Amino acid sequence: MVNDATDILPDERRVSDAELRALASATAIPAHVVQSKGHGHAGTAMALAPLAHVLFQRVLRHDPADPAWEGRDRFVLSAGHASLLLYVQLHLTGYGLELADLAASRALDSRTPGHPELGHTPGVEMSTGPLGQGVASAVGLALAARRDAALHDAGTGVWDPTVYVIAGDGCLQEGVSGEASSLAGTLALDNLVLIWDDNAITIDGGTELAFGEDVRARYRAYGWRVIDVEDSRDLDALEGALRDAAARDGRPTLLALRTEIGWPSKLVGGTSAAHAGAFGEEDVAAIKEGLGFAGDAPLDALVEPSALAWARGAVDRGAALHAEWEQRRTAWAAANPEAARRRSALAAGAARPAVLGAAHPDAAEPLALLAAMELPAEGAAVATRKTNGQVLALLQGWGGLFGGSADLSGSTNVALPGRAASATEHAGDFVHFGIREHAMAAMLTGIALHGLWRPYGSTYLAFSDYQRPAVRLQALMGAPVLHVYTHDSVAVGEDGPTHQPVEQIAALRTIPGLDVIRPADAVEVAAVWRRILERPAGPVALVLSRQDVPVLPQPGARSAAAVDGAYVAWQHGDGGGAAILATGSEVHVAIQAAEALVDDGIAVRVVSMPCWEWFEQQEQSMRDRVLPPSLRARVAVEAGRGDAWHRWVGLDGRVVSIERFGESGPGAAVLERRGITAMAVAEAVRSVVAAQARDTAR
Repeated sequence: MVNDATDILPDERRVSDAELRALASATAIPAHVVQSKGHGHAGTAMALAPLAHVLFQRVLRHDPADPAWEGRDRFVLSAGHASLLLYVQLHLTGYGLELADLAASRALDSRTPGHPELGHTPGVEMSTGPLGQGVASAVGLALAARRDAALHDAGTGVWDPTVYVIAGDGCLQEGVSGEASSLAGTLALDNLVLIWDDNAITIDGGTELAFGEDVRARYRAYGWRVIDVEDSRDLDALEGALRDAAARDGRPTLLALRTEIGWPSKLVGGTSAAHAGAFGEEDVAAIKEGLGFAGDAPLDALVEPSALAWARGAVDRGAALHAEWEQRRTAWAAANPEAARRRSALAAGAARPAVLGAAHPDAAEPLALLAAMELPAEGAAVATRKTNGQVLALLQGWGGLFGGSADLSGSTNVALPGRAASATEHAGDFVHFGIREHAMAAMLTGIALHGLWRPYGSTYLAFSDYQRPAVRLQALMGAPVLHVYTHDSVAVGEDGPTHQPVEQIAALRTIPGLDVIRPADAVEVAAVWRRILERPAGPVALVLSRQDVPVLPQPGARSAAAVDGAYVAWQHGDGGGAAILATGSEVHVAIQAAEALVDDGIAVRVVSMPCWEWFEQQEQSMRDRVLPPSLRARVAVEAGRGDAWHRWVGLDGRVVSIERFGESGPGAAVLERRGITAMAVAEAVRSVVAAQARDTAR
C-alpha cells in the first residue's frame, strides 16, 4: 500500500511532476467527493485513475472542444457506477465540467448524474449503469464502425475508430456481455478493446463466491486476444498495452487489468467496503496525504494550477488530432467522391429524417419507395409480418437500415438477399445475431449510437422479455432502434403458452419513450413505416401477426389516418352509439362485431389504435373527434392483458382481453377459448349500451 505521491509510478518513468500531480488529483477527487456526500462509488474510480489518465491523455483520439467529432475513438464506461472516473477526466481534459459539477454529482439537476447519461454530460457516449449493457452495446458500435470503414473508408483510416469499453467483474458476470462477446469473437471485431477491471471484488465479497471461472480462457475460447497488464499503475505499461490492443490483428481484445479497488486506501482498499459509500474522514485524510495533499484539503486544493494546466494540454492534443484528421478527410473525399456522397447522405438521413436522401445513386428516396409499394387488395388475407418483410426488402436498396434477427429471419420475415456480416465480410448487408435476443437488442443500441443506420432486430414477441433492459436504455437515450416482434398473440397456436405472448404488449407499453405499434393489416403496416422513417424520435416496437389478417375497407383513407396513432376505421351511422377500440389482428374482429350490431340499431364506430403513444401526441381536438368524451359506451378488444385499456374505455366501458396464459392448440381455437371473438365483443357492447340506458332512465 503506498503512502507517498512519488510511489504512484516507478521513479524511472518518463513522467513530469505536473503529470504526476494530475494523476494524484484524479485519484484523490473521487475519495473526497464521495466522503463529502456520504454516498457514491469512489473505489473503482480511484483504482482505475491511472488507466483513465493514460487513455484520455495519451491514447484516445478525442477532442474536448468537439465531443461529437466524427473522427474520434469511442469510449463506453460499462461499469457506469464508476461515473466519477469519467467525470474527473472530462474535467481535467477540458470538456467543460467544473469542480463544482464534480461536487454536485448525483444531485438533482447536476451535470454529473449517478450513472453516465447520454445527452446530459458532454463526452458521454451512452447511458450506462445496468451492468453488461455497455459491453454489449460497444460490440454493436464496433460492428457499425467496421461496416462504415468497409463501405466508405477505402483503406484510409478516416472512418476507422477504436471502440474502448471499461467493464468490471459485474459486467462480465451478466449474461448479456457473454452473449455479445461470443458474437464479437465470431465476427472478429478487431476494432474493439474491452478493458476488464479485474479487482476480484463484488458487493457481497470476493468474486470467488460466485465467479470462479477463468475469464481469460473464456475470452480466448470466444476468439479474443487477451493482453495482461500486471501493474495497473505503470503508465508506460498501460500505454503500451492500450496501443497494442488497438492494433488490428483480426480479433477483439480483452485487456485484463489487475487492480486493487479503493487504492490507495489502507482501511478499505481491496475490500467490498470500497465499492460504495464514504471511506471515513481518517482514511480519506490519509489518502490525500499519501498523494501529496494536505489531509484536510478542500476539493479545489486537489487540483493544483500546474497540474490542471498540464492536463488541459489534452485540448491542444485534441485540436491537433482533429486538424490532422480533417486534412485526411478532405483528401479522402476528393479521392473517393462517391463514397463521400453516399456517407453524407446516410448521415443526413439519420440526422434529419424528414429529408431522407438516397444512400446510393440508383436508389429512390425511401418515402417514395413506400408510396410506390403495391399493397394487397381489400379483403385479401395477409399476415402483417409478411407485409413488413416486403417493406424491409423494398427499403434495402435505400441502404439506411441495418440489422437482422435472433436466428428467426425466415419466420419473422426479415430474411433479405445479400451477404451476412462475418469475420471476413465487413460490409455485410445484415447480421446473424444467433440465439442471443438480449445481446441483439443491446448491440442495436450501439449501431444506433454510431449514427449512420437505423438498426432493426427481430424475434418473437414472447422473447421481448429477454430484451427489456436494453430496450429500456434505448428509451432513456432516445435511440432510434426498430424492434420487429412477430407471433404477437395466442394465435401462435400449437407452440403453446411458452411461445404465446399474453402480457408482453402491455408490458412494453409501460416503458416511457417506446412507441408500441400494432398494425391491423397490410395498409397500416406501410403507413406506420412511413411515420417511423419520417420521425425516428426513439425506439419502436413493431408488433406483427403470424396468422393472416384481412385487408380492411377504405385503404386510402386509413393509410393517411393511421400515422395519427388512432382513427375511425369503420362506422355505422354517426358512430355515436358505441365505440369498439382495437389493435392489430383484433381490428377485423371488432368490425365483425360492429356489423353484427347494426341489426340492433346501434350506431357503432370501430377505432383502430395502432399506436397509443402517437395518438397521445395529437391535439386534444383531434383525439376528441376520434373518441368523443360524450361517447361513454366503449369496448376495447385485444388478444393480451387488458388492464391499461381502461384508460381508454373509462369506468363505464368493458375490455375483452386475455387474462390467462394460452395453451397448445390451433390458433383460432385458442383465441375462441380465450374469448377473442366477434360474438364476445358484440355482447360486451350490448351490455355496456344497456347499462348506460338504465343509468339514463334513472
